[in-house]
Amino acid sequence: MSEEPGAPGAEPPASPTELSPGVRAQLLATEHWSLLASRSTTQGEVLTRISMFLTFTSASLLSVALVGQATQFSEAFRAFALTVLSIDLVVGLLTHIRVMSVGMEDLMYVLAMNRLRAAYVDMDPTIGPYLMAGFHDDEEGAKRTYYFLGARKDFSQVAGSSMVFMGFVNSALLALLLGTALLTAGLPTMLAVPVAVVVALAFFGTSLARGHRRYLEVWKNNPPISPTAR
Repeated sequence: MSEEPGAPGAEPPASPTELSPGVRAQLLATEHWSLLASRSTTQGEVLTRISMFLTFTSASLLSVALVGQATQFSEAFRAFALTVLSIDLVVGLLTHIRVMSVGMEDLMYVLAMNRLRAAYVDMDPTIGPYLMAGFHDDEEGAKRTYYFLGARKDFSQVAGSSMVFMGFVNSALLALLLGTALLTAGLPTMLAVPVAVVVALAFFGTSLARGHRRYLEVWKNNPPISPTAR
């Protein structure tokens, strides 16, 4: 009868076999390709979502213009325009939420692949100079992976992002919807337009602040294991 592990007189369990560098590199490469495929799929999905939203919005605004001409911009047209703009804004907000989530997911994939590159460098330090993408899983390493041809201002990176683009489009839709609703309610144009613009700017600023807060939470909740040398 065999002795149970941990019982008196039992033999200690054998230590795990040390993997060869070739096997370790193969396992890391498999994970690297998996992350790269997931990142490509996610980016393709969000670009499709944005394209669908823009197509839907442009088609719906065109329909509003055609209905307005056909109804001579009557009361029925105002109700139709408010309905269409409300639907456009809801679709835009849902798309905006997904865009912000994908932005964080993309950063997640970049940090994960940077960490794998750090493992490559640990196995063979001589390959470090040949890696143009970052191999540190911190903020500096992520910035290097996003653009490794030199320093680039954070403003250009943020201003050209899909998050800012969607925030601007949704702010414009919100201004159109609110302005139309206020005019329909009988407010004068000199009052309705400034109110709509202020609300749209507040929404845009809030969306930027929310994105910045989520970005800072990444570095707070995920300490690097291979930080950039200071």
